[in-house]
Formats: sequence, C-alpha cells, structure tokens
Amino acid sequence: MIYASDLDQTLIYSKRSLGVPLESAGLLPAEHIDGATAAFISAQALQLLKTLPENIMFMPVTTRTMAQYSRITVFQTELVPAYAVTSNGGNIIVGGEVDREWNRRIHEQVRREGAHAEEARQVFGQVLHEDWVISESYCDELFYAFVIERDRMPLEQVLEKARIMREMGWEVSIQGRKVYLVPAAVNKQAAVEHIRHLTDGGPVVASGDSLLDCCLLDYADYAIAPRHGELYREQLRDELEVNYRFTELSGAYAADEIMAYVYEIHRSVYAARASFSE
Repeated sequence: MIYASDLDQTLIYSKRSLGVPLESAGLLPAEHIDGATAAFISAQALQLLKTLPENIMFMPVTTRTMAQYSRITVFQTELVPAYAVTSNGGNIIVGGEVDREWNRRIHEQVRREGAHAEEARQVFGQVLHEDWVISESYCDELFYAFVIERDRMPLEQVLEKARIMREMGWEVSIQGRKVYLVPAAVNKQAAVEHIRHLTDGGPVVASGDSLLDCCLLDYADYAIAPRHGELYREQLRDELEVNYRFTELSGAYAADEIMAYVYEIHRSVYAARASFSE
C-alpha cells in the first residue's frame, strides 16, 4: 500500500496556517529556515507516520520546489521516505537523488501540451496587479508561484481567468498567500502513478487540501482532505464534486485525523485480503 500525501496545510503547518495557538501542546518543529522554525507537525501525526506498518510506503507529494522540500528537516533526518514527489509532480526524488529521466519526460510533455510558459504568464498577467501581488518566481523551470496579499486579490476575476488558463492547458490554484500557475502536464497524479507501477505498490491512500491535489485524490483508491483549504472551500461553493471525506478537525490537528484514516484503511484492506485467502 502507498500513502501519498501533500505536505503544507495537510501534514505540516506554517505559523499562519496552524489554526491553533503557537503554544498549543503536541506541536513539533518540521521545517527550519535560517535556524528558525518555519513549520510544525503534530507530534501524534509524526509518531503515526514513523510507526506505519511495513507494508505501507509513505510518499510526500508536494508543490514545493526541490530546494523548499529540502528545508523540511523532519523528512531529511527523522523520517526519510524512499520516494518523494516535488515540484507538483515535476520531480521525483529516489533515495535522495533526482530522477533525471522523469524530469526530462515531464519537460517534453509540457512542451507538447498546452501553451508555452511565456504565453501562459502573459495571459494570466492580465489579472495580476502590484496592488495585491508581492512577488513571483518561476519554479524549477516548470511553473509560476505568486506571493499575494490575499485580502486584496480580486477573487472572481482570478477565478474567471483560471477558467481561461484551463483551456490553455494550465491550472490555477490559490493556497493561502500564494497563487500557482501550473501546466496541466505537471501534476501529482502522474508522478504517483509512475511510482506505483515501478514499485508494484498496491492500493493508494491519499490526502491533500488544494485543487492541485484534486487529481491525486481522485486517482487514489482511498482519499481524505482536511476541513480547511482550497478543496474544502470549493465544495462549500458547490464548485466541486468530491467522492472522498473531509476531516472533522481543521488546522494542524487535522493531520492526526488523516493519519487515523490511513490506519483505518490499512486495517480494512488487509482484513479483507486475509478473509479472502482463508
């Protein structure tokens, strides 16, 4: 079995996204920047990750760049996954090394499908304005990330432009203080599906909070999303039909509930297999 999970606002939480006071019990440092703690993880969730049954392979699947992923110290020291997906599926890390063949394949697919990056940026740029866009970056030569003033962003205009971008083969995702503009070819599902075939990994359990996680959750055999973030907001707006459950908790402790769900699915699947083999 594979447990493939988004990280930010799913398993790890910045100070802004914690949803609980910083001094709350049971929070551990997960990421460090210049020696300071930048993100946290529930101690209970981390313990459940560390003690996953041997026949569950945990796989982080994040939109973070490779450099940003390397800052998550908890997954560099305490719990080092055999496989990790970064750059929203554009890169796969195997045993600490980047899978160059996968990266080459993705770049070729991006060139074949959808608008060129410069064209996509120009069209999406029609809705961007310095009143609410703080900075932008072109990440791992694959997609754009914009740091924003969320309260000043003209949401309806951005959503309308997102529909146009989808027709051009690009996806727009709003996550906290960031807006992502990503080629449809660069997606989490494809990377997880590739690793699943490589490893004969069996059923997939997935968790995530944003529209960029939607394809992964739809692909998975079992899926759960936290009761916050983009997916939860979209289904409240009746803009998204989902076939997976949401946690009862929101904020950092939603990770505890997510991990409990993974264990629940594992027990159910392997109990059914044991019964079938008898």
